[in-house]
Amino acid sequence: MQQSAKSLAVISTVFAGAIFGFFYAWVCSTMWGLDTLDPRTAISAMNAMNGSVRNAVFAPAFFGTPVVLALAALALKLAGKGSSSLWFGVAAAVSLVFGTLLTMAVNVPMNEALALIDLPDDRAAAQVIWEDYSPKWQFWNQARTVASGVALLFACIGLTKIGKPA
Repeated sequence: MQQSAKSLAVISTVFAGAIFGFFYAWVCSTMWGLDTLDPRTAISAMNAMNGSVRNAVFAPAFFGTPVVLALAALALKLAGKGSSSLWFGVAAAVSLVFGTLLTMAVNVPMNEALALIDLPDDRAAAQVIWEDYSPKWQFWNQARTVASGVALLFACIGLTKIGKPA
């Protein structure tokens, strides 16, 4: 039981790192790059990326991270690793609320609204749309990135506690 709890802890930490890295890449490259483009191109590219992210590679990290973190917390608790379990439990809660639920409540609806807009031929009109979308989207993406980083940090702390008495 203890070895499978440790393995689950490592796997869940990898999941947390994957989703943090995904959000972080949007912060420090993707959105900055889109902001330099003609807004018509930026809107088209954003819609294409949002459409492509719904796939079998992304889904396990996005939806699975809070689940595997919670499973690790439970397995560690059952293995007598209470301190480590607590860190993984808090990581799961942070990941769920400020990663998954925040994304579903804010970023996804923004993405869906952007996809419904008829892309104007006029650059100035597209600029107004992009300037209304990008800063807000980036703010909330930065919030979920920080939260995902915190969840990853908590999981890492939990890993360091595994070898110590509960």
